[in-house]
Amino acid sequence: MSSQANNPLHGKTLLFILEFLLDYYDGWEELGNNINIRCFNENPSIQSSLKFLRKTEWAREKVENLYLQIISE
Repeated sequence: MSSQANNPLHGKTLLFILEFLLDYYDGWEELGNNINIRCFNENPSIQSSLKFLRKTEWAREKVENLYLQIISE
């Protein structure tokens, strides 16, 4: 339990992170400009993006790293 105490992603769901980024960037277009992933740029939706991010580790890491970068500012 203590190993997660300093992990800023602990307790944050992928849905929470995606909604945070969408709000921060004011929608899919700006988010897609910052992370060039097809699910953000072509017919984006929360459900399709979550499905893709859960299956694709490299894409999930990009999203998590962007979230960490923003919250550290």
